[in-house]
Parts: sequence; structure tokens; C-alpha cells
Amino acid sequence: MLLSSLPGHPCSDVGLEQYSTSGDLAAAWLAQIAAFGDLPEGVVVADLGAGNGILGIGAALLGAGQVVLVECDEEACAVAFDAVEKAGVSDVVEVICRAVDEGLDVAGSGLVLSNPPWGSQTPKADRPFLDAMLRSGAVCHLMHSAAATHIETIFEAAGWAVERYWEADFALPAAYAHHARRQGKTRAAFWRLTPPE
Repeated sequence: MLLSSLPGHPCSDVGLEQYSTSGDLAAAWLAQIAAFGDLPEGVVVADLGAGNGILGIGAALLGAGQVVLVECDEEACAVAFDAVEKAGVSDVVEVICRAVDEGLDVAGSGLVLSNPPWGSQTPKADRPFLDAMLRSGAVCHLMHSAAATHIETIFEAAGWAVERYWEADFALPAAYAHHARRQGKTRAAFWRLTPPE
């Protein structure tokens, strides 16, 4: 309920493929991550492309010791700051307003979460996020289009274990001028990505 009450993503830049993850979907995903044992008490979490911070805030509420929200959109960062305060986790959660690129180092993380741009507007827009996950050396959980076929190829080629473990509908409210319907949905899939030992 708390996640559902957080301020929504401002969705101001269609090129960044910004959409709010619903509180129900975020909570269900985090529960599955915890069931894997990937969200132990005190873990350091990086949320790449954090938007309004809903996933990282949820991780903090479940006991993460430190959470870093990485988001390039200044309006979304401002919303994330407000959401962190509202959720009462400002002692655990840090918001970093910057792009996910080759200069981003999240190697100290125990868990990396990401719902990156899926590449619908800009082909391969997800690649900097996938590359950051590969550099992290951490267990990663990824939400992406259920139609994506490149996740396994990229991570398995680098020696990672890949498990596609869940699918769910992702709500697409009419956030942009080109949307013809008030409410749509798309199918999302979820992967657990484990680095080589």
C-alpha cells in the first residue's frame, strides 16, 4: 500500500521510455526477489533507471542496508527525492541524478535491479543498463519486454547464469501525446542474472 501511495513518475520524456511501475507490480516483484534470497537484511542495492524510486524504496523497506537510485531525468529525480522522504527511508536511500553509462560503477552492490528502456523508441536503449549489470559482478534482477530475445544471449556469452522466472502485465497509462487509449498494457518478463563465480 505504501508503494502505491508514492508520487508517480512524471513521464516527461518519451525518448527515455518512462512509465511508472505500479505499487502492486513492484511489491510482487520484490517479494519474488526476496524469495530467491537475493534481498537479505543489510544488502547494498543499486536501482538503475530508478524513475520515481519505487523499486529501491521497496528494497529499503524490506531491509536493504543501502540503496542507490540512479536516474538521468531531473524531474524524476525530484520525484524520487520526495518519495524517499515520504517513505521515511532517507537514511538508507541515496538518489543519484546521472545517466547509466560506461562510467557508472555499481561494483560494490550485492543486488542490482533494473527496468530499463526496452528499446521501443530508440533501438538498443537498454544496452548501457545491461552493460552496467555485467560490470557489477552482482546478482541482478531485470524487468524487460516479454518479447525480448537478447537477454539470454548477452549474459550467457559472458558466462552468467540466466533464469527467466516470471511474466506479468505492465500497465501503460496514456502518458504521452501519441497514446490513443487511456489505458493499455504490455507483457513484461523478469530475469535473474547471476555472475560467474
